[in-house]
Amino acid sequence: MPQKTKFPITAIITTYNEIEHIESVLDTLMWVDEVIVVDSYSDDDTVQLAQKKGAKVLFKQYYSPATQKNWAVPQAKHDWVLILDADERCTPKLEAEIKSLLTKGTQKECFWIGRKNYFMGQQVRFSGWQGDKVIRLLRKHCRYEDKMVHEEIDVHGKQVGRLNNQLIHYTFKNYDHFLAKINRYAAWSAQDYTTKTDKVTLYHLWFKPLFRFFSHYFLQLGFLDGKVGFIISRLMAWGVFLRYLKLMELRKNNTEHDD
Repeated sequence: MPQKTKFPITAIITTYNEIEHIESVLDTLMWVDEVIVVDSYSDDDTVQLAQKKGAKVLFKQYYSPATQKNWAVPQAKHDWVLILDADERCTPKLEAEIKSLLTKGTQKECFWIGRKNYFMGQQVRFSGWQGDKVIRLLRKHCRYEDKMVHEEIDVHGKQVGRLNNQLIHYTFKNYDHFLAKINRYAAWSAQDYTTKTDKVTLYHLWFKPLFRFFSHYFLQLGFLDGKVGFIISRLMAWGVFLRYLKLMELRKNNTEHDD
């Protein structure tokens, strides 16, 4: 039986201990000509499973999502690159749309792709996640802004489009996983906010977290997601509080080192 022709595009996945996801995400990319896994020295079987699936594995010490991806993109052999996280899945409809778009040709340089998010076994339809979108289809010359969290493509001066179909995103395994990531992101986010925030006050420590909960749970209809919506809203508020608490700790430590 003749081998199915692969589509001339490179897919990139950044990983660290993604044994639970790596095979499933790679299974949704069997149509891609080149798949690169950039691994941060996993100590589970992520690398072995990726190689078994035919992916090209490169290694880079982790610093931030943006630095990983900015290092990975130039390694691609094709002009168009599709970037996925290990907990995301490319659907057949998204695959077909990408193939059709790139076969016809486009003047756009990168594309937003919406995400359908799942948490604790259910699809999250509200809670502030309903408009979730990321730029993941891009030309090889595009780069991410140098940010510790919520990395975004620098779109200044670029032609940007949006695809109609969505990625599937299995966000967090459970409550503890979500909480751990909130804690980790708060520490990284504090570094991004050192130049954005003057003195941290009660406004940052109390009002902003309360408003974040109100926004996710009421304004963005989190209550319609039931218990999951309440958990998301509460943890998002906790993340805001932690960000400013860690910012205060960061500045205190810097002051002590200067002394």
